[in-house]
Amino acid sequence: MTEPLHHALLPAGLPDVLPPEAVHEAVLVGRVMKVFASHGYQRVKPPLVEFEDSLLSGFGAALAEQTFRLMDPESQHMMAIRADMTPQVARIATTRLAHVARPLRLSYAGQVLRVAGSQLRAERQFGQVGCELIGSLTPEADAEVILLAARALAEVGVRNLSVDLCVPTLVPTLCRAWGLPESDTHRLREALDRKDAAEVAAVGGEAARVLGRLMAAAGAAERAVAVLAELDLPADAGRDRERLVRVVRLIREAAPELMVTVDLVEYRGFEYQSGVSFTLFSRGVRGELGGGGRYLAGKAGEPATGVTLYTDTVMRAVPAPELPKRLFVPHGANGAAAGRLRAEGWVTVAGLAPVADDEEEARRLACDHVMVDGEPRPVGRR
Repeated sequence: MTEPLHHALLPAGLPDVLPPEAVHEAVLVGRVMKVFASHGYQRVKPPLVEFEDSLLSGFGAALAEQTFRLMDPESQHMMAIRADMTPQVARIATTRLAHVARPLRLSYAGQVLRVAGSQLRAERQFGQVGCELIGSLTPEADAEVILLAARALAEVGVRNLSVDLCVPTLVPTLCRAWGLPESDTHRLREALDRKDAAEVAAVGGEAARVLGRLMAAAGAAERAVAVLAELDLPADAGRDRERLVRVVRLIREAAPELMVTVDLVEYRGFEYQSGVSFTLFSRGVRGELGGGGRYLAGKAGEPATGVTLYTDTVMRAVPAPELPKRLFVPHGANGAAAGRLRAEGWVTVAGLAPVADDEEEARRLACDHVMVDGEPRPVGRR
């Protein structure tokens, strides 16, 4: 016989967020969204659940294996719970806001749910906050989103930030130009993901020579760009190179202190990206703070680029905000005085019944002050 579940037991990867972490997350999201808004990004709020055919269409199909499904009892159509908010914002931009002038700047914040956690993030439900720039193919758009993400993270207190750039289209473009069969392309992709120089070399020919140099160039942006400049690349790959070089230059001009690295053969995790992409890290913090890059939005393939920050990881990278002081207001105390103190920034906790010792009650309710004659008085320690 199956034992009944304890009423407080939660599914793996779906945690409660308790005080003060819940406040920390809300404050962080608010500050990031304020930075986005100050640069012209308007907030949208897509639904948590959509029809499966809509949510998993286009580049949203890359998240199919991580998406929960359920049957809608009203429409009898299959629905899906979002595993990422970017496809939803792209849908809004290319349908509901298709008539709005481009480039279109949108921002968002919300929770997502995934089928399984990862080694770096056990949680299956977590918060995302991000922005999308739709309708521009310029390197300036790529640089704007990267720099905006860096500014937002700096605003909430992230230090030692680094940006790792990649161009996930570069290797497939080269393989097509060299006429490599699908089997060799797949073999190279796996070897590059493992950074297996011997396996890349075993393929031989021009592919091994060029890809080996690209793989070895991973690291500081200037070094990677210098290696790229020395290579004789096909026209399509050359355009990828020019865009990356331009983006690096724009970032350097605007934020010379920002650490920028480049991995010219990175692909894993960027399956739906169509150009310059990136990941954000903070030294000493486990996991990615966020990431993004260029993609094609909607059925017409409108050019777009964006960034998503993961609130759980960002919270680990910043100090918790200082919590407001809690003031115990004894039962029957002056309500106008309590209101004045709230306007000054105090958090008031009202007594609901008379007690023998107001200070003791304040301690019990985790208040560090008690209101006496309309003014706050520190609670003595014991």
